[in-house]
Amino acid sequence: QVQLVESGGGLVQAGGSLRLSCAASGRTFSSYAMGWFRQAPGKEREFVGGISSSGGSTYYADSVKGRFTISRDNAKNTAYLQMNSLKSGDTAVYYCALRRPGAGVTATKTQDFGSWGQGTQVTVSS
Repeated sequence: QVQLVESGGGLVQAGGSLRLSCAASGRTFSSYAMGWFRQAPGKEREFVGGISSSGGSTYYADSVKGRFTISRDNAKNTAYLQMNSLKSGDTAVYYCALRRPGAGVTATKTQDFGSWGQGTQVTVSS
């Protein structure tokens, strides 16, 4: 089984940037599409963006389009979330997960993903 560990979270001022990493164990990471999600206090976990197994295709929630970029380096078993122009509304715990086989190529629901990491806290101050 693939295990995921997020890192790179922290405190950043509004307008700043941060890059999160998702390190995967196991030898089959490159076989899976994956996604990034976030959960703010008092809110449900929401989809941020997804990326195909090869990294050739990405898709994003409207709230982060143009500001966030997902990438992956399968040789390093690592995926990334580059966050620019951060807003206070981006404050949340950020999670990475693998997209389940059979899920749609633009899946956004939490039930379509598994092997969740523990999450990393991102706090944007104003």
